[in-house]
Amino acid sequence: MKAGEDARGVRSEGPRKLGLCVLCGLPAAGKSTLARALSHRLRQERGWAVGLVAYDDVMPDAFFEEANPLPSQWKLLRQELLKYLENFLLAVINGCQMSAPPNRTEAMWEDFITSLKDQDLISSAAPEAPSHYLLTKTAVSRPLFLILDDNFYYQSMRYEVYQLARKYSLGFCQVFLDCSLETCLQRNGQRPQPLPAETIHLMGSKIERPNPEKNAWEHNSLTLQSPACSSEASLKLTDLLLTALENPIKYVEDNVEQKETDRIICSTNILHQVDQTLRRAVSQTMKEAKDEQLLPYKLKLLAEELNKLKAEFLEDLRQGNKKYLCFRETIDLSDVISFFHYEKDNIVQKYFSKQH
Repeated sequence: MKAGEDARGVRSEGPRKLGLCVLCGLPAAGKSTLARALSHRLRQERGWAVGLVAYDDVMPDAFFEEANPLPSQWKLLRQELLKYLENFLLAVINGCQMSAPPNRTEAMWEDFITSLKDQDLISSAAPEAPSHYLLTKTAVSRPLFLILDDNFYYQSMRYEVYQLARKYSLGFCQVFLDCSLETCLQRNGQRPQPLPAETIHLMGSKIERPNPEKNAWEHNSLTLQSPACSSEASLKLTDLLLTALENPIKYVEDNVEQKETDRIICSTNILHQVDQTLRRAVSQTMKEAKDEQLLPYKLKLLAEELNKLKAEFLEDLRQGNKKYLCFRETIDLSDVISFFHYEKDNIVQKYFSKQH
């Protein structure tokens, strides 16, 4: 380890005020409108550097154009985007250039880079080094908040961002924009490229709001009613972000041996519970599919896919191979169930999209 660096390879020359803010809620709840207004206000009134990362703008267009994209593709792209964010954060923390990752989805990387350039956070390096980017004075001299604008409708999606914040001792907060399903459907219908209504209905039935009472890591969360344009909402938002910046998450270095011991103990304790819970989830899903009069041959294929998914989740718990369960901490039952429902819903949606 180099002098002046900690276990993460991060220089410890002095505290930088850095934060991650997750905006979550149903499609058409008003998140992007809120994100743009918040970014503008923080730059103008606070003098902060702000990086707004809108997932819909950065994810490859080709992915959204596919009729039935695989859930695994979506998951991999989200994780890849988090890697891009980590690359940028490391450059800011260490005061160095940002390099393009060797394995990347070119279209998504280019959109990510363009977004940072447009917000005066990076500039291109010398022509002889096209895959390297220089940080701007704005990015390195002011408090910096990255605002992530997406649905983040499962707790597990938000937890991955929290893990990134904890890894580098950043501030972390969540804003849930509460909007009725009917209003979201109405707004969605007025968009040039609306989502299928069934997608919003499904998300509305499965969305997991921040729950600070249950999850300690969600304690710095705020729920706002859409549209969140009042002065009171603005004050609450500012207070939330200030609190996050002033109270970064404490970094705890992983103890590999202890982590593996905890994983084995926890896996033994909850394996039976998970098995029973996933069985019930599969059974209930198949009942709902029959009620919706899914064709018999599709019912058979759906049952095969869901049972395969269940088996893979149980294998993850037994072996820790992390195909689905990518937490770095001791596995928690609610996290496993949340991840399973996420993958299950994507499979089910694929079958009903075909039906319609």
